[in-house]
Amino acid sequence: MDSAAALWAAVAASGLYHGINPGMGWPLAVSAALMERRAQSLWRACLALAVGHLLAMLAMLLPFSALVTLVAWQREIQIGAALLLILAGAYLLINRRHPRFLARVPPSRLALWSFLVALAHGAGLMLVPIYLGLCDLAGAEPGHAAAGALMGSSIGTALWVALAHTLCMTLAGGALAWGVYRWIGLEVLSRGWLNLDLFWALSLAAMGVLSLVLVL
Repeated sequence: MDSAAALWAAVAASGLYHGINPGMGWPLAVSAALMERRAQSLWRACLALAVGHLLAMLAMLLPFSALVTLVAWQREIQIGAALLLILAGAYLLINRRHPRFLARVPPSRLALWSFLVALAHGAGLMLVPIYLGLCDLAGAEPGHAAAGALMGSSIGTALWVALAHTLCMTLAGGALAWGVYRWIGLEVLSRGWLNLDLFWALSLAAMGVLSLVLVL
């Protein structure tokens, strides 16, 4: 597998991982469907979660799309992004408490909740090193042509990364939400909740360390 394919596979894998994580909101979609007793409510909730998650990814990636136009500083930017990811993982390892205002969210505000929780958990940060790696491939050719290609493609790449990631997240979370709604029910989750907070924090730090090693 070449570098570009490996990076796009990482975008998809991180999306599936975020979708599986109940902290990204799919149990809220199940809850909405059960409360309203309509399957359509589940898909509306999944759509709202997807919109919020996509906006959170773009809020993190688009500023970097402007920064990568500074081709001469791209290595330093990648190192800074990797260190930021490690710090985010370390912070989440130390601070396990979730913001209280995220605990109870009405269905009408699921998109806002999804946006805030993705930012609070550093979900967008996980994509930054992958995105910068894709931009680095765009600038692989020497000279001014490489700089022009990188400047022209960075924002488009950010959009495609965010869209691909969010699609995978929505498919994974939607499939889990539908399975729980149709066959399991939220009672099982209340008895056997899978807490991924520790694994989430470690995965952020590990992604940052890996990115730093590859850059250096």
